[in-house]
Formats: sequence, C-alpha cells, structure tokens
Amino acid sequence: MQDSAFEHFFDEGLITEIVRPIKSGKEASVHLCRASPSTTGERLAALKIYHARERRNFKDTTRYTQGRVISQSMQRGIARKGRAGRELEMELWIEHEWATLGWLHRHGVRVPRPIAAGGTGILMAWIGDDHEPAPQLRELRPDPFRAQELFDALMRQVRLMLNTNVIHADLSAYNVLVRDGEPWIIDLPQSVDPREHRDAREILARDVHRICEAFTRWGVRNHPEGIVRDLWNGWLFADLIPAELRDLI
Repeated sequence: MQDSAFEHFFDEGLITEIVRPIKSGKEASVHLCRASPSTTGERLAALKIYHARERRNFKDTTRYTQGRVISQSMQRGIARKGRAGRELEMELWIEHEWATLGWLHRHGVRVPRPIAAGGTGILMAWIGDDHEPAPQLRELRPDPFRAQELFDALMRQVRLMLNTNVIHADLSAYNVLVRDGEPWIIDLPQSVDPREHRDAREILARDVHRICEAFTRWGVRNHPEGIVRDLWNGWLFADLIPAELRDLI
C-alpha cells in the first residue's frame, strides 16, 4: 500500500517509484526515487520525509527558530500545543528548509536543488550515482593533500552561505556529501540568519569547530578560532567591500 507521506509526489507526477530507503535520521528519512524527467528534469531524486513530531529526536527547536517571522495566528496555533500545534510547527520547519535550499541554490552554494515540497516531504535533486548516494564526509579517508583541498573547498561553501546570511547550525561530517571531489551541504531545517539570531556567532563557531575536528584526523592543520574570526568579520564588514572583490575573500 502506498504510504500517505509519498502520495503528493506520486499524484503530481513527480516520481514514479520509491527505489529504496537511504537513511533514517533524527528528524527525517531519505528515499531514493525514480523521478519523472518531464516534471522534475531529473531521472533520480531524493525524497526527504519528516518524522512525526513525537518520533523526532531533534531537541530544542526553539533555539533555531529565533528571529523567524511567522504570522500571529500561527504563533497562537503553535502555542496552543496539541496535534494542530505540532503540525503547524512541522509545517514551518519544512517550509524553512525548502526556502533555504532554494535561496542557497540560487546563490551558487552546493546544496541539492529543491524540486517540490508537499505534505511532510521535500523532493530534491539526487546527489550520487545510479545506485548509491555520494559518501558522507565521515566515510572518507583522504590523504593529507586531498584532505586540505576538500577542507578549503568546504570552507568556501561555509563563507558563501554566510555571505548570503545563512549559517547551517548543525554542520558536521554527517551532513556533507562529497561527489566528484566537491562538498555538497545537506540538512538545513535548523539554519539561522545571522542578522536575526543573537547566538549566530556561537552557532557558526560550533559548525566550524566540528568540521575542523573532522579534518584534523586526516592531517589538516587548522585554527578554528581564527577561521571563525575571519568569517564573522568578513560578514560584518561585507558592505564596506566592493562587490567585485567579495568572492575573493
């Protein structure tokens, strides 16, 4: 029997088959799907289905939603708790990831291209080959030279995200995929806007420290405090830098 979580994507002619589940994480499961090229532009797609609120292990969501603009009626609905409140909260969580993926993709950040959203899921471009997803960063064992190249490439993506006013807020070796030698960043529902979040610098520092720890194991020497300082100062003073030079810093 077809799972109701997938119905929207079948009914809209976006996917024709659920090939197999790929992973089930703390907040959602991801499935490899055969997509309809005429409606999605893809042969394969990844369908992320969020778990019901009571099944999710993601804690303290309010820390990440600080500063997000929602209507008063939705605020009241969430505040009333109950099933309807939990559904509204999940809807906002999914909408945020959908909007963030689209925003970052348009600005050239290596994130999966979002295709469609509906119900409790988001359909996005598949990052992998015909059978397997691209490996997570944690699964690799690069030599020191390749590790340094990959570290530099990932830090460029973090900088580009920050320059578009997005901090991942849960970045680690688990949610970076590597395809054709390039890092792709996934899982963004908890991302924050540094203009709106009072703990933005602290959250950025946590992201950077986690990535630095992963690369230290592969022989990459780094100084996370200095990286965070440079990233943050570059963002703070971006308006003072000529537009043609911003991509060079």
